Amino acid sequence: MKSKLMFEKLLTTIAILVAGLVFDSATAVAQTDIMSAIQGDDAKSIKLLIKNDTKIVSQPLPQNRMTPLQFAIQNGKVEATRVLLAVGAPIGNVNNQKQTPTDNIKDIEFAKIKDHSLKLDLYLPEKTEKSALVVWIHGGGWQEGSKKDCKLDWLTEHGYSVASISYRLSQVAKFPAQLHDCKGAIRWLRANSSKYGFETNHIVVAGSSAGGHLAALIGTTSGNEQLEGDVGGNLSQPASVSAIIDYYGPTDFILRSKTQPSRANEVGSVVYNLLGGGADKKVELAKLASAAHHVTNDDPPLLIFHGDEDKTVLIDQSEAITKIYKSKGLSVQMNVLSGKKHGGADFYQGENRQRVLKFLDEVLKPKS
Repeated sequence: MKSKLMFEKLLTTIAILVAGLVFDSATAVAQTDIMSAIQGDDAKSIKLLIKNDTKIVSQPLPQNRMTPLQFAIQNGKVEATRVLLAVGAPIGNVNNQKQTPTDNIKDIEFAKIKDHSLKLDLYLPEKTEKSALVVWIHGGGWQEGSKKDCKLDWLTEHGYSVASISYRLSQVAKFPAQLHDCKGAIRWLRANSSKYGFETNHIVVAGSSAGGHLAALIGTTSGNEQLEGDVGGNLSQPASVSAIIDYYGPTDFILRSKTQPSRANEVGSVVYNLLGGGADKKVELAKLASAAHHVTNDDPPLLIFHGDEDKTVLIDQSEAITKIYKSKGLSVQMNVLSGKKHGGADFYQGENRQRVLKFLDEVLKPKS
């Protein structure tokens, strides 16, 4: 029994070292002391100081129990992603446990393309079991930005799980790689839903700017073989979604090539870099990359936010898809923020936050 206990503690120490966690020698037990405590079977005396993003916390460990690590297992590789503060089961059982809620789990690899790792972050509510899932896609002109910039992580306060995903930027790969990556993330989330506890029968996808563009495409291209891809595998899982939230994203590159050619046609512009050429020259690819050109009668409800002073993505982009949605009798709500430009806190606070909550309640409530 004692040897089994020592083995479990040894596994824990190895996992801690693999995770690359930082031990502050001024206030925490040194690694050599941890090894001594393990050898002396005295786990009760150990305190670990763990740096986790912006805060530092210390956790005493009861005798015979070690703080469990959450693991992301990808392609046979085990990665320690976060240390739970609550005392749980021995490390030997952790791979078979469900993730504990009220945690942010960062940098989970959902796919690897050659040497390029695609990762996502999970923001989990206090009660994860059967929580609805919202997938967030960051903006940045398809050439910058990060999953770290998750505008909807506050949804955990209202019982939602949120996944903020990454995708290959335009300097790494051209369209439709970005869409393939996002759909690969959704398939991975469905395949791994039981591990984390959230429900994936009805996923909502959301994004801002370039992320809004990709969110709208995900919602309007379900089943399009050319745009599904096979990133990350899990091909038995669908990449479809039940609703879209689009914050000031472009939806029609053909229109943009006419009303905003500096951003759609010129060499070095964001759309040029995404497509590998101007939208006025690569017309078919530009249509393929435009949600407004994919809308069909069975597309999911759409919620839009756009500032009427936006000079980065003109408001005609949101107006275009709104018009098409309405012509097909589909559910669409376009919220115009008077005097607002491209982004800013007002899009995600106050009444606009309430609009999101109301929309989620409407699209996710059971249909009678």
